Amino acid sequence: MKLSIGIVGLPNVGKSTLFNALTKKSVPADNYPFCTIDPAVGIVAVPDERLYKLAVFSKTQKTVPAVVEFVDIAGLVKGASEGAGLGNQFLSHIREVNAIAQVVRIFEDQNVIHVDGRVSPVDDIQVINLELILADLQTVNKRLGSIEKDVKRGDKLAIFEKGVLEKIKKTLEDEKLINTLTLDEEETESIKGFQFLTMKPMMYILNKKSGGVNLDEMENGNEARYKALIDYLKAQGSEWVVVDAKVEHELKDLEGEEKEMFRQELGASDDGINNLIKAGYSLLNLQTYFTTGEKETRAWTIEKGWTAPLAGTAIHTDFKDKFIRAEVVFWNGLIDAGSFANARDKGLIRTEGKEYVVKDGDVVEFRV
Repeated sequence: MKLSIGIVGLPNVGKSTLFNALTKKSVPADNYPFCTIDPAVGIVAVPDERLYKLAVFSKTQKTVPAVVEFVDIAGLVKGASEGAGLGNQFLSHIREVNAIAQVVRIFEDQNVIHVDGRVSPVDDIQVINLELILADLQTVNKRLGSIEKDVKRGDKLAIFEKGVLEKIKKTLEDEKLINTLTLDEEETESIKGFQFLTMKPMMYILNKKSGGVNLDEMENGNEARYKALIDYLKAQGSEWVVVDAKVEHELKDLEGEEKEMFRQELGASDDGINNLIKAGYSLLNLQTYFTTGEKETRAWTIEKGWTAPLAGTAIHTDFKDKFIRAEVVFWNGLIDAGSFANARDKGLIRTEGKEYVVKDGDVVEFRV
């Protein structure tokens, strides 16, 4: 299952620095707008201690984590929907991803240029979101113009689609994202092909600076701009994570205790990158089940709510049609039991049929 998250934001907010930290892959991160022209893509392992505990349990030869694809998209500016700053090209890159992670600068640094000459997080979010809204509005208006002929001759599908598009148009004209609009399954399916930008799930990455404003100050209002930011995100029902992209970039080649020691020295207490990856995985409505044995322990990515036959397609597409049953045990129950045989004796391994909804953390063996 290929799933990707596009990293977007204004120029010089730390997108490429964050991407470098995420992927340990070198992309340009120079201090000037539009340095990144072509999107860089990195495959990132989802941190999951359950996988590695299962690998130790099985004395496995190979361990394969779940992954998420991150795409570094060049900075958007005001007027991007009209082509400003190569905006049309960048917006087309956003259309190709499954979700959006918008980087918001919450640090002051006179040596890092801000395109508007001042750091104002809420204003920055509104600039980006408005450009995405305007781009979607162009798409809606274009389609409404071309569909009218089919509507006039009484085409039922066209009439239905027009009704959905008009509902979306009203939302966009109110400067709201499409993902705030409640659409049923049939309505969603009718507009799927448009790849609307603001219909994609979105989260915010608040890029801080060690020694700068901390979370307590943001929450308690000791710094008005950041209190306004948190209040804004809460009012929107938005998800966010806080990351120090510069520190994470400096730590990207370190591991284990050495990494944690330097993290403390640099004043960053949390592993912002791991938090970001996990949040991105959740944003995409994903969860993990496992297979484990001596040859391989692997994390398989599925959408929440998938039944066993559908979950089996992560391994092979034939599993859906050839599914007979699945033997399921929860990961920590298996480890506590000490072996599959003990887990079976204790009744921890269940036989499940086609209607079983796979849970996050299940260890599954499919019978086909």
